[in-house]
Amino acid sequence: MEPLDALLVELEEFGRANDGSISERPRRMLNITRDTGEFLAVLVRATLARRVLEIGTSNGYSTLWLAGAARAIGGTVTTVELSDYKIALATANFARSGVARYISPVHEHAGRVLARSADGAFDLVFLDSERPEYPGWWPDLKRVLRPGGLLVVDNATSHRTEMAPFVALVSADASFATSLVPVGNGELLAVKADPGWSDPR
Repeated sequence: MEPLDALLVELEEFGRANDGSISERPRRMLNITRDTGEFLAVLVRATLARRVLEIGTSNGYSTLWLAGAARAIGGTVTTVELSDYKIALATANFARSGVARYISPVHEHAGRVLARSADGAFDLVFLDSERPEYPGWWPDLKRVLRPGGLLVVDNATSHRTEMAPFVALVSADASFATSLVPVGNGELLAVKADPGWSDPR
């Protein structure tokens, strides 16, 4: 088994055991499901997303799915995490993964990272962080995605009520086409329109 595959299995077991025994949110991993990881990996490859931004690293489980796919297409993943505890876990996991050179961990508040990122800086953004912050981040999330770029947001059905204000913002934006995909905890997909596209009808 490739080191990355073995590590993913190990982290799944760790996440289940950890979250089953700890109730304090800051110490829980709250990882994506395996089918969500597989889905993200397919999306990265299918869209040739060579510049991936992840907001919400936790212990790096989802990052590794993204990075494994990015490696296959010559891409990289920038992943942002504010928690000292979680970024330390993630960095240690990256060092064991065989894909560390495709990952740039950023230990900072996501809002600041988004604000300083260039227009169209990313091909794909995966959002799995502090949900109440999402509406405030929306202007910068839109801006940093390239035309034709893809936003993927976790927990769209598992936390439907909490996500509702953000989903409404994205769905109401005429420059995005959206779909709710019933994978894992529910993934909201939003594709940014490319001005070069024309209606085939």
